[in-house]
Amino acid sequence: MKLTVNGEALELDAGNLADLLAKLDYEGDWLATAVNGDLVHREERAAHALKEGDRIEILSPMQGG
Repeated sequence: MKLTVNGEALELDAGNLADLLAKLDYEGDWLATAVNGDLVHREERAAHALKEGDRIEILSPMQGG
């Protein structure tokens, strides 16, 4: 399935947002995720099915000052 993740076009087989995060090695409770501009909370990721052409944004906090 063709998806855009953080602005990068990817071809991945992921049924839901939680699967996608696992395939891309994103871990932790501190991630923020959005699909097509809509925030998807951590507890909703496994139930959030992905479709061809979805745009996913994954943000993780950075340390520094």
